[in-house]
Amino acid sequence: MGKIRITTIGGKEEKEVREKRKVQREEKKKREHADQKEEKVHISGMKGGQRVKTVGAGSVEEEEKLIQLAHEVEKDQTEGIHLEEEEKKAKKKKKVKVRGKNYQTALLKLDHKKVYQIEEALPLLRDVSFAKFDPTVELHINITEKGLRGSAALPHGTGKKIRVAIADERNVDKLVEEIGQGKINFDILIAHPKAVSRLARVAKYLGPKGLMPNPKNGTISETPEIVAKKLEGGEVNWKSESQFPIIHQIIGKLSYQDDQLAENIRALIKSIGVLKIKNITLKSTMSPGIKIQVN
Repeated sequence: MGKIRITTIGGKEEKEVREKRKVQREEKKKREHADQKEEKVHISGMKGGQRVKTVGAGSVEEEEKLIQLAHEVEKDQTEGIHLEEEEKKAKKKKKVKVRGKNYQTALLKLDHKKVYQIEEALPLLRDVSFAKFDPTVELHINITEKGLRGSAALPHGTGKKIRVAIADERNVDKLVEEIGQGKINFDILIAHPKAVSRLARVAKYLGPKGLMPNPKNGTISETPEIVAKKLEGGEVNWKSESQFPIIHQIIGKLSYQDDQLAENIRALIKSIGVLKIKNITLKSTMSPGIKIQVN
């Protein structure tokens, strides 16, 4: 009689069979799930939840359509941004400064093709000035070259009180301390050559305001007291703009007499030199400009 094999219910072999069947069922479910699996495709240029689109796996045509759609959306948005920027630029260009009614009325009193004699232009300047205060009278001069500078003694001054400070060996340290604290109580600073090196410590305060003494404009001198008296008496330092051959210079107040303004104008023209001047425009605060003859 052969050997009899006895299997106990719930024994080791039965457990192995069950485990094997379980694995087979799970693999089958995975294969079925893979066929129906969905994947997410990101669409650039869309907002929030619109950026993710669910696509069936293996749907190549649909993926291509969505990718094309994404490119079209991105293109439309880019073009929209460019159009918006162009519209903004167009709006900015359209903004034109409109002069007030008083200015427009004053403008009608001038012959823009005419170049006036000085004595003829000054009474006209009073007629076209409409400020309710004592306006400043100024010249705007186009010259032959940039980088010109010099000084002119205006016989009647500019009408503005100029505060002149002197820096020498006696007071330079105290002056440097005050400037470092932000106390600048002057419009022009004249320095003795021996005091310039100590003023360099506060150049960062003086430089941006155009107050640092400079031999080119005559604010460094062996005799600073004499220079200060000249400036207080009406001497002005003029110069052209750094990038353009134009000089802007105050020559008095409208409350001055016509002959006083005329003398100041001629003194400035003489200082610059007639041959270096192309044309001159005379005006007061807020008024239109009047072209005047150079000679």
